[in-house]
Amino acid sequence: MQGLHLTADLYQCAGDSALMLDADAIASLCQHHTELAGLTSVGDKWVKFPDWQGHPGGVTGTILLAESHLAIHTWPETGNVTLDVYVCNFSDDNAPKAQALLDGVIAAYAPRHAVRQQLWRGDIATDGVGQYPWVMEQLTPDAAFGFRATHVQRQQTRYQTLEMMDTPSFGRVMRLDNCFMTSERDEFFYHECMAHPAAIAHPHPKQALIIGGGDGGLAEELLKHRTLERVVLAELDEGVIAASKAGLEAVHRNVWEDPRLHVEIGDGMAFIDQTSEQFDLLMLDLTDPDTPAGSLYETAALQRMQRVLAPGGALVLLLGSPVFHPQQVQALSQRLHGLFQHVRCYGVYVPLYGAYWGMAVCSDTLDAQAISTQVVQQRLQARAVADLQYYNPAVHGALFALPTYYAQLVSAA
Repeated sequence: MQGLHLTADLYQCAGDSALMLDADAIASLCQHHTELAGLTSVGDKWVKFPDWQGHPGGVTGTILLAESHLAIHTWPETGNVTLDVYVCNFSDDNAPKAQALLDGVIAAYAPRHAVRQQLWRGDIATDGVGQYPWVMEQLTPDAAFGFRATHVQRQQTRYQTLEMMDTPSFGRVMRLDNCFMTSERDEFFYHECMAHPAAIAHPHPKQALIIGGGDGGLAEELLKHRTLERVVLAELDEGVIAASKAGLEAVHRNVWEDPRLHVEIGDGMAFIDQTSEQFDLLMLDLTDPDTPAGSLYETAALQRMQRVLAPGGALVLLLGSPVFHPQQVQALSQRLHGLFQHVRCYGVYVPLYGAYWGMAVCSDTLDAQAISTQVVQQRLQARAVADLQYYNPAVHGALFALPTYYAQLVSAA
């Protein structure tokens, strides 16, 4: 059962003193605002506590709602009150009613200070009825990003929890282990900016390897380059590919039918260790460095990746958010500077991720930042790269123009 749970701690209340001491007055207040909010009372219980050590006793009580409950407790000796409202959303969206009820009671107590919390409880409904809650991704222990979802399908793959959800803001969204991965409406922010800066900087890329990338979006962008003869997609979780094929056509655009794409199901690092091929481009389309994929961002793994880079080849990977993960971005960029001659960090705001996100192109010979706007234009035309929504010749250079705080994080020094 899904619903909204609201709590409030009220301090130094300046309202009518009867609302601290008189059970009948408190009951009348709460019943009044329950009716105003449009919720349904089905019973109530109120208890007045006796005086204690010279202090008047407070009141505790609850109203049983058809939708769930309201509970309240008063502390006259400190002028404080606690409130608790929960409503389920089985057949209707009762969240605005719960907010109205809490707001009305709080206003009557006139607290000098109030601490309010809210929690969406239970599973997200999948029956297509009613208003649905926010789905969230925890960016740090102190920050989260989210939006409403109207329908969620959840499955457990061999490796992780995979959710496909329909949203008013982003269309179809895929989430893995509570981390947003891609969406129909904004995938181009991420996929175009991961694919094209390195691909265009390379004078003639023929072979590319993607580790991860099971949604197909990055492969679809790379294969817009007619120079590419082969793209290997090494994805650990076959369930991600299956779900993407079924529900994310707007992301992959049936790239699976392109004969240049070769899919390898299994451990990407095992593929790297076993292959005798070398690649002009190697792209890590993984979950973030602070997830179970973190070992692939460590020095030992990066050195193994270097072995399969062709002369003039480049590695592209995520750094994390300079806003929310500055220490991670700094540590990873320093690690890369210790391994590669050229580490060109860049950034793009990704709406689905709720933040400005850092990426890097790393190579011993290729300098992705050095090519001119004119060369970018010439190569896009020569390779017949089309249907771009974000990347263009002017944007190429702009991606590498870093805000000072980010530039300081990723400085080679």
